[in-house]
Amino acid sequence: MTEALIDSHDAALFDLDGVVYLGSEVVPAVPATMSRLRARGVGVGFVTNNAARATTVVADQLTDMGIPAAPSDVVSSAEAVTALVATELGQGTRVLIAATSNLDDLARQRGLVPVHSADEHPQAVIQGYDPDIEWSRLEEAAFAVQAGAHWYASNPDMTRPTDRGLVPGLGAQLAVVGACVDRKPTMAGKPARPLLEATCTRLGCHRPIFVGDRLDTDILGARNAGITSLFVLTGAHGVHDLMDADPDRRPDHIGADLGALLEPPQRVVVDGDAARCDGQLVRQIDGDLEVDLTNHDMAAQLCGVRALLELVWTDRVPVNHDALSAFDLLH
Repeated sequence: MTEALIDSHDAALFDLDGVVYLGSEVVPAVPATMSRLRARGVGVGFVTNNAARATTVVADQLTDMGIPAAPSDVVSSAEAVTALVATELGQGTRVLIAATSNLDDLARQRGLVPVHSADEHPQAVIQGYDPDIEWSRLEEAAFAVQAGAHWYASNPDMTRPTDRGLVPGLGAQLAVVGACVDRKPTMAGKPARPLLEATCTRLGCHRPIFVGDRLDTDILGARNAGITSLFVLTGAHGVHDLMDADPDRRPDHIGADLGALLEPPQRVVVDGDAARCDGQLVRQIDGDLEVDLTNHDMAAQLCGVRALLELVWTDRVPVNHDALSAFDLLH
C-alpha cells in the first residue's frame, strides 16, 4: 500500500470553517475522506475557533452533512476560554460576556457568574463571536475593561469564510473594544495553545496532524502547539498568502483539500537554486524562475508550488508572485 500522509500520525484535527464546510455547504471531498480515516482507525477531532454555537449543534450539522460526529468529537474555543477563565480566576468569578448564549451557558457550567453590565463590577470580560452582537454590549465590555476587568477572547479571527465570501469575524468585534483600551485580550483559541492542547487531551493522541485554511490562526496555532500542519486551499488563504508567509506561519504540508491526508506526503529535494517535488521542478536560471511540470493536474501543480515555496522560504530565490501564474488550476 502506498504511504499516505496520515500514516505518520495517530489523529487528524480539523478546523471547520473553510476546511470542512463553507457556510452551509460541505467541502466536496470531506464526507468520503472522513469515512476512510475512521475506517483506518485514525482519531478525528473537529476544532473550531467559532464560539457562537454549542458543540451539540456543530455535531448535528456535521452529521446532517454526511459526516457522522458526536458532541465529544468537537472542541470549541468557547469551551477553552471558559475553562481558562475558571482556572486562572476561579469559580464564582463575575464575568461580562459579549458573545452568544452558548458561551454564557458554558460559563455557568464552569462555575462562573455571568453579569450584563460594567456597573456590576465584573472581574473579567469574555468575548466570543456573535453574528448578531449589539453595539451596546461591546460598549459595556469596553467600560468593564477600562475599569480593570481581565479581558479574554475565544479567538482572534478577523474574518470568517462562507459560501458567499468572507464576513467579519470576532477579531473585528475585538477591535471595537480594543479601540477604547490599551491592552490585548488573553486568547484561548488558535493560535494560542489551550484549544489544541484540550483537543489532544480529549483524543489521547501523541502524533496528531492539524488541518487548517488560515495561516494566522491554524498554521501558527499548530506550530505554537508543536503539531504538524496541513494547509488546504478551500478557505480563507491561498497560494499568494503562502508566498508571503512568515516562518512561523509556514505549513509542513499543503493540499487542495483535506483529502491530501490520504495521498503520499510531498517530498521536496533542493539542489542549489533548484527544487524538485515528486517530479515537478522549479529552478532559477540567470535570475529567471523556470517551472517544469511533468503534467498539469492539481497534484502536480501543488507539488510545483511546494517546490517554489521551498526555494522562497529558504531564501534561495526572492519572493515572486508572478511565478504563481504557471499554476493555472490554483487560481
